[in-house]
Amino acid sequence: MLSYQHIYHAGNLADVHKHSLLAWMLSYLTRKDKPLSYLETHAGRALYDLSDAPALKTGEAEQGIGRARKWFAPDHPYVRVLDEVNREQGAHAYPGSPLIATKLLREGDSIHLAELHPGEHSALDLAMSPYQAKCHYSDGFDMAFALTPPTPRRGLMLIDPSFEIKTDYVDIPRNIGKLAKAWNVGVIALWYPILTSKAHHGMLSTLVSAHPDALRHEVDFAPARPGHGMVGSGLFVINPPFGLREEAAKLSLKFKSLPR
Repeated sequence: MLSYQHIYHAGNLADVHKHSLLAWMLSYLTRKDKPLSYLETHAGRALYDLSDAPALKTGEAEQGIGRARKWFAPDHPYVRVLDEVNREQGAHAYPGSPLIATKLLREGDSIHLAELHPGEHSALDLAMSPYQAKCHYSDGFDMAFALTPPTPRRGLMLIDPSFEIKTDYVDIPRNIGKLAKAWNVGVIALWYPILTSKAHHGMLSTLVSAHPDALRHEVDFAPARPGHGMVGSGLFVINPPFGLREEAAKLSLKFKSLPR
């Protein structure tokens, strides 16, 4: 259950979808001079080398950020972070969501990151050591329940599981319901894969029924390899920041331009 390592998929089209909207949301939230909390339940290692053999093996980064970076203006918060990380870590470095959040948040903001895979947690701890972020070697939902509602109360939680545990599709809506009740002002964002198996359909039906005012945004793309089961990326955002729907709609047009 702890076999997933994101290096094989870092910088793919799902990351472009998730990370560009995450960066936009954090940039929007930091416009107010009030502190924020950022919680991430499945953090990964935070920093990826796209020239590593596992990344080159799948070629997903080339199909993803290698193709999509030109979609965004130079002042887009996603591109600003990409540029900064490339200056600091080299041209092949790619930031995961913990590093994107850390680069966009401010000194007074609170950052809590959970990772249960021992190797990924060690890499996360190392990547985040220069920053004021707390890295928890724990189950992400255990951390989330322990800290919710967080201090400060304004903020965002990213739930980005690998969905390698089949019960995730049942457990996640239940957990999100509890978290949203405990933190009714928090922005809670769930990333999920769009699968040919349609395994995500039941989960989404439950979430939409329980949270009718949330933003559900999905993009589709060709499978990374013949027979690959993921053909799109989704974000389900409770308490979406003002303007996120419009930003997501613009991103949809970019994804529609991809070859099929």
